[in-house]
Amino acid sequence: MNTKTLLELLEAVRSGQTDIESAADRLATLPFVQTANARIDTHRAHRQGIPEVIYGGQKTVEQILESATALLEAGQDVMVTRVDPEKAAQVLRELPPSRHAAEYDAVAKLIWIGPSEPAIQGKGTVLVVSAGSADLPVASEAVQVARRFGNKVELLQDVGVAGVHRLLASLELIRDARVLIVVAGMEGALPSVVGGLVDKPVIAVPTSVGYGASLGGITALLGMLTSCASNVTVVNIDNGFGAAHVATLINRL
Repeated sequence: MNTKTLLELLEAVRSGQTDIESAADRLATLPFVQTANARIDTHRAHRQGIPEVIYGGQKTVEQILESATALLEAGQDVMVTRVDPEKAAQVLRELPPSRHAAEYDAVAKLIWIGPSEPAIQGKGTVLVVSAGSADLPVASEAVQVARRFGNKVELLQDVGVAGVHRLLASLELIRDARVLIVVAGMEGALPSVVGGLVDKPVIAVPTSVGYGASLGGITALLGMLTSCASNVTVVNIDNGFGAAHVATLINRL
């Protein structure tokens, strides 16, 4: 239940379209639904403006289905992140019927059950900038999450600092964005460069892409944390979801 549906319910009670007992039954699911393995937060959208999301990385197919079913029964959209193709195929086969078709993005590793084109709530464009093609899975997660959360999103890819002229060729696109998510591995220098070109918030996402000295993304993370561009903030390694979540909140202000 989000703020809009809660207000609609209260208005229906006031107008007599819904009786108090029926409204109480609906509100009884707040603030969470208890399942065998989880407590599904059906109140999150009302508190934060963004609903509960299922992290699928270490969950079994059965656990994902249990949580997804609870959200669907509560009338909410379903997003499941970090789902590999084999697990996703099993989940999609066994999902209960819904008013929306289930979609799976194999690059972003994301399952979505909701409107194909959610209503735009953001005030501007969220631009996801990807340093290299190897960073695309994390960048794609950021793109898909931000889009499903109601943002206009664009992707600018393969513009790493090893060929900075590729980035400068899209300077107008970069400066027109309201929030930027910059995804990079190796030494993680790209967010500093982008940050120096714009007067907008830059959310840096270090990726685990790189050779041995990249230390699984730690080098990029430390480089981004010590950026000399003061409009750069940093999320965790490979955390495209977290970057998109924060970008969404900024873009609604």
